[in-house]
Amino acid sequence: MGQSSSSTPSHTEGSGLASSFDKFFKEFKLESKIVSQETIREIQSHLKTENLQRVVSTIGKALKDIDNAPLNIAVTGECGTGKSSFINALRGVGQYEEGAAPTGAVETTLKRTRYENKKFPNVILWDLPGMGTTKFPPQTYLQEMKFGEYDFFIIISATRFKESDVHLATAIRKMKKNFYFVRTKVDSDLHNIKMGKPKNFKKDEILQRIRNDCVNHLQEAGINDAQIFLISSFELSGYDFPSLETTLLRELPAHKRHIFMQYLPNVTEAAIDRKRDSLRQKIWLEALKAGASATIPFMGLITDNEVENLEETLTLYRSYFGLDDASLEIIAKDLHVSVEKLKANLRSPHLLSVEKDDDPLGEKLLRYVEKFCSVSGGFIAPGVYFWKIFYLQNYFLDTVVSDTKILLRKEEIFKDSVGSGQAYLLQNAGNENGKSETASS
Repeated sequence: MGQSSSSTPSHTEGSGLASSFDKFFKEFKLESKIVSQETIREIQSHLKTENLQRVVSTIGKALKDIDNAPLNIAVTGECGTGKSSFINALRGVGQYEEGAAPTGAVETTLKRTRYENKKFPNVILWDLPGMGTTKFPPQTYLQEMKFGEYDFFIIISATRFKESDVHLATAIRKMKKNFYFVRTKVDSDLHNIKMGKPKNFKKDEILQRIRNDCVNHLQEAGINDAQIFLISSFELSGYDFPSLETTLLRELPAHKRHIFMQYLPNVTEAAIDRKRDSLRQKIWLEALKAGASATIPFMGLITDNEVENLEETLTLYRSYFGLDDASLEIIAKDLHVSVEKLKANLRSPHLLSVEKDDDPLGEKLLRYVEKFCSVSGGFIAPGVYFWKIFYLQNYFLDTVVSDTKILLRKEEIFKDSVGSGQAYLLQNAGNENGKSETASS
């Protein structure tokens, strides 16, 4: 208590920090890392030589790149393939909600359509009309759809992939960008086969036949290393959607993973854990940057300004994980329970509340710091006592993640409830409806 970090650590402390930094980032899988290995090595080198100015500047640049990274995703396919349903599912928007991509069997536009999200303005989904519906020659289509602007492409089909899909993939490959084939409506295929031949129905064998058919057809057209993902836009936690998420994240540049992880829906515990890990890395980087910038007392009173910043942080985390008040109201309504009952089963809405008989908020927050340190095994790194605020951010994050998993697992109050509210949580992830510039198929 009352200790502080030194703005000029000893050589032993610098080596200890470098070792802790390396150990911390090695804990995360490639698809969860938000800092490139090159940047990690650079920060480690500056820590070892105790060049704190370079540590601060390198981390500052990395954080700026993470916060400002744009992400443009192109989704293309012929009409009737489930393209719009996939876009809506990825955005966490129901097909009848305001701003949803219009669904139907008719291509309603020959222009690309932009879908944004108010909470994640840097992530833009682009709905591209299928090349076969535009009647543009291939090269003209690429120019009209501005193919050079996208980070990666998702090519959608509900049956076999067509010659036009192969032409697109070939053009994208020449641009040295990634593309992914998504075979939609597999739930409908399984349902129809089961209804027709219930005695011979074997789900895994049928899915493998669908996959093999797609792969063989693409190989015949000259695409020998295609990545095929079988999905249902109405059951995102099943089939290949989790694998698609992992693959997309793994093949993105490190600094673009953070915003995409926060954008993606909370359909599995693995997706929730990735969001948590991404935010943990940001907290660590900000803590190290602050610790290297000045002498920072570890303990002591928490100021009103710090409390205000903590309130903003907690609100942000709840929003990222779909636990903000607006989302909880919708979930409670769909589950036919009161908001109060829903919140009573969660901890994050009450972290900063103070009842009449409670200790002052500042003392309550300091107990959170002590609790986090006792559970996590002490300080973030040897030799440096990082600012208490960063411990509180970690504690808040762990609490929000725990609440999200409670809802995902349908704990006691949800067992007898209709699943629509749960579906909202899973596919919404706190996202707000985006607006499209034009109508889309």
